Amino acid sequence: MGDRTLTRADLAEAVFRRIGLSRTESAQLVEMVLEEMCTTIAAGESVKISSFGSFLVRDKNERVGRNPKTGEEVPISPRRVAVFKPSNVLKDRILEAHGERRGDVEVMKAAE
Repeated sequence: MGDRTLTRADLAEAVFRRIGLSRTESAQLVEMVLEEMCTTIAAGESVKISSFGSFLVRDKNERVGRNPKTGEEVPISPRRVAVFKPSNVLKDRILEAHGERRGDVEVMKAAE
């Protein structure tokens, strides 16, 4: 796997090259989209991007955790967390990009 991370600047550069907006406008567009996504998720709503996936907010119940050094039990308070659920289209593209056979994809889908 590659260890390169896609950044906001990379997204803005892609918009600049593919759409033809100025670099400043491209960066502003990327910021606006990300801000809208963050605001929506923070409000507890889901963000679904077709053929990519969904960003969801899940409620986690209170549970007991352990301090790994001491083994002491510590209560972990309930909280809300953001999660990403990739679409089947994205899952298929990832498997295909890593040389998996089409039959393997069908077997994995059947197992889900």
